[in-house]
Amino acid sequence: MRDKADYARKGIARGRSCVALQYAGGILLVAPNPSSALHKISEIYDRIGFAAVGRYNEYENLRKAGVTYADITGYQFDRNDVTARGIANWYAQTLGTIFTESPKPFEVEIVVAEVGATPADDQIYRITFDGSVTDEPGFVAFGGLAEQVSAALKERYSDDMSLSEAFAAALDALSAPGNGERPEFSAAQLEVAVLDRARDHRTFRRIRAARLEELLTEARPAPAAEPPADSSAPDSSAPDSSAPDSSAPGSSASASGGPGPGAPGAGSPASSGPGTSGPAPGSSGPSGPSSPSSPTDSEPPTGPAPGGSDRGTGLGGGSPL
Repeated sequence: MRDKADYARKGIARGRSCVALQYAGGILLVAPNPSSALHKISEIYDRIGFAAVGRYNEYENLRKAGVTYADITGYQFDRNDVTARGIANWYAQTLGTIFTESPKPFEVEIVVAEVGATPADDQIYRITFDGSVTDEPGFVAFGGLAEQVSAALKERYSDDMSLSEAFAAALDALSAPGNGERPEFSAAQLEVAVLDRARDHRTFRRIRAARLEELLTEARPAPAAEPPADSSAPDSSAPDSSAPDSSAPGSSASASGGPGPGAPGAGSPASSGPGTSGPAPGSSGPSGPSSPSSPTDSEPPTGPAPGGSDRGTGLGGGSPL
């Protein structure tokens, strides 16, 4: 008997842990399962769900037998007579007989859950390979490294959680260190179902596609906010106090980059060149009358200024020296 028990435990420990837990709207069942056709979570009856870990062919035969038992019981008596406790007891008798009489025990661990009209009426039962039955109020982790997952789930679980909070707690527990090789799960790697208290008649429904992606997004922690900019760094938009102010008197350069008012050669175009401190040729000033050969103010200039040359007009030479 000890050898058969060790054999069954080792076979179950090779699987991935699954969890079942209550939330405000019903019971949530979560199992890591990359297969889309071979289900670990299924429906047994109207308000009863089934989840298992271990050898697929063995717990699939048990699932079918449980569905048959529930249908016959509901047909012979009443649909209200089909309960999770009755199905769990039937599974316990079956597995106990196999473990005692068969040379090879079943390498399976089963959870049967029933959602009630109120959270106080919910029922979760765990059935092991040797036919033992335990009532698990609130939550249960089974298969694989169930102890580590259960300890992590106990820290996160609380009464009256929303579906998003319950899923985040289940995902965090299943991602506990040591539970398999992939701490992060995607939608294709999870099988998720709920027993929805608000639904009439058949309460079992699977969560797939967009809704599962939404739950995964809500369960993942938000990215950390970027640190604020360093206040000691210079602001490029602020004026540089070290740059000269072009509006200040006596500044060395104007805004356009030219010489300031106090720089040599500054002034209007007429005043650029030698002798800018005196009056321009042909202009009347207080020093005396204009030269006879210079044009009057009313006449346009007809040539170079007296004493100038053609090289000073800029046609072929540089500035007059």
